[in-house]
Amino acid sequence: MSSKKNDRPVPKSSASFKSAQRGLISWIFYFAGSKKGQYIVSVFFALLSVACCIAPYFIIARIVQQLLAGVRDWQLFLKECGITALFWFGNVLFHAISTSMSHIATFNLLGNIRKAMCDKLTRLPLGTVLDMPSGSLKSIIIERIDSMETTLAHIVPEYTSNIILSIVLVVYLFVLDWRLALACMAVLPIGFIAMCFMFKDGEARFKFALDKTKALNDTAVEYINGIEVIKAFGKSKSSYERFVIAAQEGSACYVEWMRDCIWPHAVATVVTPTLLFSLLPIGGFMFLNGKIDASLFITVIVLAVSAIQPFLIAFTYHDDIAKAGAIFGEVGSIMTLPELERPTVNKSTPLDNSIVLRDVHFSYHKNNEGESLPPASHDVAPTPPSPKGTPLKNPEILHGINMTLPQGSYTAFVGPSGSGKSTIARLIASLWDVDSGSVEIGGVNIKDLSLQEYNGRVAYVSQDNFLFDMSVRENIRLGRQNATDAEVEEIARKAGCYDFIMSLENGFDTVVGGSGAHLSGGERQRIAIARAMMKDAPIVILDEATAYTDPENEAIIQKSVAQLVKGKTLIVIAHRLSTVKDADKLYVIKDGLIDSCGTHEELLAKGGLYKNMWEAHIESKDE
Repeated sequence: MSSKKNDRPVPKSSASFKSAQRGLISWIFYFAGSKKGQYIVSVFFALLSVACCIAPYFIIARIVQQLLAGVRDWQLFLKECGITALFWFGNVLFHAISTSMSHIATFNLLGNIRKAMCDKLTRLPLGTVLDMPSGSLKSIIIERIDSMETTLAHIVPEYTSNIILSIVLVVYLFVLDWRLALACMAVLPIGFIAMCFMFKDGEARFKFALDKTKALNDTAVEYINGIEVIKAFGKSKSSYERFVIAAQEGSACYVEWMRDCIWPHAVATVVTPTLLFSLLPIGGFMFLNGKIDASLFITVIVLAVSAIQPFLIAFTYHDDIAKAGAIFGEVGSIMTLPELERPTVNKSTPLDNSIVLRDVHFSYHKNNEGESLPPASHDVAPTPPSPKGTPLKNPEILHGINMTLPQGSYTAFVGPSGSGKSTIARLIASLWDVDSGSVEIGGVNIKDLSLQEYNGRVAYVSQDNFLFDMSVRENIRLGRQNATDAEVEEIARKAGCYDFIMSLENGFDTVVGGSGAHLSGGERQRIAIARAMMKDAPIVILDEATAYTDPENEAIIQKSVAQLVKGKTLIVIAHRLSTVKDADKLYVIKDGLIDSCGTHEELLAKGGLYKNMWEAHIESKDE
């Protein structure tokens, strides 16, 4: 699979995808990138291959005509048999060239689809991605796209070439004698009617099967991820039953579909090839009555047999075409999702790294079915009930937030759970777009900055950290890809996690497992902080970044972070108020509004919510 830049399709906006109602061939050539030419050439060689396959039928017809005419030149017949052998060799050679080129183009195309989808996910709001079950995404990007390989590698050259040559041969039959041509086609309506029954509701059935397969994938992922909870609470039976039901439904839809297609398929495959069933009696009657000669009759018989072969080959791809179309439909449904509103290049340059929020309103937007997207964590204000007692859809989480965070300042967001603290941090980190108002960096609206530029300015560490199934060293190096081993180890020392890393089995080369499963929650957080520090971004956001650490390690991390973020704009979200009491300014968030702001001493003097929270915090520490 090529990795050259020009092999990848240029990402298009959601609007352009929505406006383009693409068919299968259009999708193929869109994602083929620089390999479009190979598909075209593969079709050309496929045409030569099928032509070489059909040409011997013409030679056989001519040999029969010569024999009927009394020709007994065996050298001539031997020469024509030699030409037939050359056509057979040409068929094999051209087919090999065609399929080789189409496979190369197809592997490139599948790679481009996966790259485009992964690129698309990076441009979507975080909530949109979190709303997609991981099992479904994995199934589309891996299994379903991979399942198109055989179809796409053969459909473009073979389906196209066989259809074209079938049409050419049918036209030629009508040129020879339209009456005999119609006689050949007499049984085809029966086959076509059977095909119509076989393909009836095919697209809807396949979509239904895909939905059941998605449900099975999602249930399997949920079961595996929750196996610890299932065992701890003795729910293995009920949880496993859900998986069994999903598996049964996933297989039943295919079995029922195939059962309904058995008889139409049998009729279509038995009747359609029998062109001679109607041709022989009709043609024989015409020959006996002197309306056609033997030479024409034999020629039509031979061509009728050769004409149906490419048609039947093309017919076998119909199901695969429908399936590929449905899969491309799934790909298109993701590619058309609305993206974060960002330019490809900066419209303006920030003067510094100060942050200003102006009258920011925000709600977690509805998905395609009209339901509100679930938040990424618990830090969202609860949904108030409507007067009729039903939950309101799309509730507003933030109600006009205004704040200024100077460059190099240390700002903390505190407040009750669900008040909107993490939501503000995610808006600043550009994981979502505001509904109204603006988030500005250095006097520039972040919507006027490219995602690449903005992501380079912000290092974000959440309470739910993710580590890749690679070594500790490579996980930290993700913060800066060109960092040397010495730089990785130095940042680990500064972040206060060097000693515990060296205590691991292979030190920095220890593989952390999927999602960092081989490490404790506190260890994962400390590595995530080191990774963020390696990025050396001028804006650092720590969203409950020490939530899973014990008090001793938390003190070490706080001291290390304080050294690493000097001169940077630091935003910290914390429930343990003692960890942020030295902030330059604390914002107390309640129900999506700023309740109060100021230094620790100023807020204590004001009384109110912050003082109550502080007293509760001190009391819990004393206990």
